[in-house]
Amino acid sequence: TNILQRTHTHIITSIARTLTHIYTYTHTLQKTMTTSPSTSELVTFANELADAARKVILPFWRQPIEIESKIEHDRPIAESPVTIADRQAEETMRSLIESRYPSHGIYGEEYGQIRTDATYVWVLDPIDGTKSFITGKPLFGTLIACLKDGVPIIGVIDQCVLNERWVGVVGEGTTLNGKVVTTTGCGKLKDCMMYATTPHMFADGEEGDKFNKMCNSVLRPLYGADCYAYAILASGFGADVVVEADLGLYDYCALVPVVEGAGGVMTDWCGRRLTLENHERSKGRVVACANGGLHKESIAILGESWSEESFVVSFFREKFMYLAVGIGLGVALSRPRN
Repeated sequence: TNILQRTHTHIITSIARTLTHIYTYTHTLQKTMTTSPSTSELVTFANELADAARKVILPFWRQPIEIESKIEHDRPIAESPVTIADRQAEETMRSLIESRYPSHGIYGEEYGQIRTDATYVWVLDPIDGTKSFITGKPLFGTLIACLKDGVPIIGVIDQCVLNERWVGVVGEGTTLNGKVVTTTGCGKLKDCMMYATTPHMFADGEEGDKFNKMCNSVLRPLYGADCYAYAILASGFGADVVVEADLGLYDYCALVPVVEGAGGVMTDWCGRRLTLENHERSKGRVVACANGGLHKESIAILGESWSEESFVVSFFREKFMYLAVGIGLGVALSRPRN
């Protein structure tokens, strides 16, 4: 009897201890998943991600490296390179996010999306400017963005070779290696220095025509800086406008807080905010300007016929086309058969 009583007591104690551990773990996990981290905490973590990516990327710098090609036939530039440095850097950052913030979403260039409906989503481009990286040109960068409710609130541009890091926080400012930077910019578009990564990123037709009109409206169009163009614009180093197209969400989300935190303006070509929700409508067309006046002039050129009215017209044109096809099929099917 005593043995049975002791066994029963031991079992009850073990179950109680197990339930206590389960409750504690669940409570801790729930608290981690529901408590909103502070902005300063997220900024610190974004820097940790950039530090980790640096450690992965730097050993591959100007070393022999295998290059693979990604082909996307629906883009103006169908081929883009990818390396083991890109993939390992993103893997490292994703692992850190999953460990620290398991409820946060991740949107990466190399390994796709997960939990993008979460309150916080991290958008990662491990090496923006892979073509620069594989040719030994130090104008690439690691891009890290933190989105809250789909809106970029923190952005990091990290150039590991030059040891330069821009951190932008919307509403708080932008720093370069800890020192506050601000945009400058000239007063008129005709006096501007304008950057784009390449003129080949603009599709033939209206997109290319609008970019050519911008080229004819500025003092000098310049090429080849990738994300670095946005960084020097935010720093007031002489770049006034950046116009690009065919960008993925991971190509521009981190740039928005850096530019806007420094006092600039960055939107799509129609002047809409660059958010997770607006990405499909914006179609990867972005414009960054050192000040509001330049932005207003740029949007007058870039957004002229991509207004909401033209969207409505195209919407109803498509609906009427389907209606006409439906009527035609109905008439054909209603004819008596011989």
